Formats: sequence, C-alpha cells, structure tokens
Amino acid sequence: MGIVPADAAVRSARTWRIMGGLAVAVLAADQVSKSLVLAASPVGYAGNGWMSVHLVRNTGASGGLASGHPVLVTLSALAVTAAAAWFALRARSRGVALCLAAVLGGAAGNLADRIFRAPALGRGGVVDWIHFGFRSGSLDLADLAIQFGALGAVIAILVSDRASTVREPRPREEHP
Repeated sequence: MGIVPADAAVRSARTWRIMGGLAVAVLAADQVSKSLVLAASPVGYAGNGWMSVHLVRNTGASGGLASGHPVLVTLSALAVTAAAAWFALRARSRGVALCLAAVLGGAAGNLADRIFRAPALGRGGVVDWIHFGFRSGSLDLADLAIQFGALGAVIAILVSDRASTVREPRPREEHP
C-alpha cells in the first residue's frame, strides 16, 4: 500500500524540505493568481472557446455544494487540509509524498480563502477564475493542484505497489 509509516527515504530532511517547498509554492501561486484576477476584476468571460477567465466566489464546497453553510464548509476544508498533511507525512514513497504535498498546498490555498476573504472570518468564498468550455463551473490553481496531485498520488501508489510485488516463480510440475 502507498500510505503507511514512512520509510527512511521519505523521512529524510531533504525530502521534507522539498515537500514543504512544494506545498508553499502551490499555496503562493494560488494566492498570487487570485489576487491578480481580483485586481483585474474581469467582467464576463475573457478567453478563447475552450478556456476563459471568469471570476466566481464559491462559498460552498466543490460545485457549490453546501453553499448556505460556510462555517461547515470551512471546517470541512480544515479537515481535508489536515488529512492531506497527515497522509503526505506518512507516505511510503517519495513520489506519493510529493504529489500529496501538492494536494496539501492546494487545500491550504482554498482554506486560506475561506478563512480570510470576504464576507467574514471563516465565512469567505474561494476565488475561482478558470473556466473550461467543456466543463461547467469554475476552478483555480488550488483546485488543479488538488486534482492532479491526488491523481498523481494514486498513480504513484499503483506503480510503487506493482514494482514492489515480487512474483514468486511457479513450482515446476513433475511428471511421473
């Protein structure tokens, strides 16, 4: 399994620094991109047919789920961020740990929006601004880091599990 007590390679100080740096870089890129979009205040959709910039404040979870309950959504986001950190620090392989560090950075970016953005402390909305023409709804860099980080972690777990599975040779059949 890809999530178990960490081995020596993942527990190394270098790996932890890289994981922390990756999580902080994702958080910073997310917050800077949101600040730039808010400063530009795009009205309507700007972009080509398959991707555009459209400013949306999402007070709910993914897809606007539970948007009438911002405190509950903020507490859930806090739990998801803590879970991402817990799993990242306990990942067995470096690849899984780095992918989960990206998930952690994205979760922290969206959590920061929920805690610090308007309308009030702990009731803020996530600033989503990327809209794909083939998909309903909008997202941000944090959402992309969460989605691709989770996908990468699953792939890394499957690859590492498959590589660690040692195939035992089949016993030879003896003919009388």
